[in-house]
Amino acid sequence: MSRAARIRLFLVAALLIAAGWAAACLDLPGFGGDRHPYADRAVAAALDRRTANTVSAVNFDQRAFDTLGEEFTLFTAVLGAVVLLRRARDEEARAPRPGSVLPPVRAAGTVLLPVAVVTGLYVIAHGQLTPGGGFQGGVVVASGLHVAYLAADYRVLKRVRPRAVLDVADAVGAGAFAALGLLGVVRGAAYLENVLDPGTLGELASGGLVPLLNAAVGLEVGSAVVVLLASFIDQAVEIEPA
Repeated sequence: MSRAARIRLFLVAALLIAAGWAAACLDLPGFGGDRHPYADRAVAAALDRRTANTVSAVNFDQRAFDTLGEEFTLFTAVLGAVVLLRRARDEEARAPRPGSVLPPVRAAGTVLLPVAVVTGLYVIAHGQLTPGGGFQGGVVVASGLHVAYLAADYRVLKRVRPRAVLDVADAVGAGAFAALGLLGVVRGAAYLENVLDPGTLGELASGGLVPLLNAAVGLEVGSAVVVLLASFIDQAVEIEPA
């Protein structure tokens, strides 16, 4: 396709998208009014599925297919970064130099690392009950592991975040989300439809499919963030021109 043809195709697509966007905006309810149809329906649906956190109900139940797309967007972005930052043939890995930090910093890191990881896991596990969930908890877990880099050195960080294992966990988390959607199909419902027993409102096992999807997202996001940061840190610390 020539450059001129690509430009014409872009202009046509841009006009169609702009027209659809404008039509959608004109049909929105007035700002600041007392009519909130989406919010009213979202809250009612969340309570019907025994999901105390309405945001998680929206993300993993009412619009779970959109969340699947968001998860694979992150997965694809991390995969692209890993491919771009991989060691080239004219580069070689060097042994990282040992770090030196003050004893109070090392002590603080020793305490904060497990606290941060447990806090992240708690946020993931209780995403259907309280604010938070897989996305937020996964980032907390990934950030907590990197306390080892700040409080010790790169060699310690490599021991607490096994890169090969997390590469697999990233793919497993993304695949688990997609596979869980098949439960609805098996039961004769729609893909990613919440067909499991919703349980009792306020309990850890409530929400039906929501906590399982939440856990899959937590695994994928936490692993993806660690792998992404590992790619950048490896380039900065280990890789140099041959």
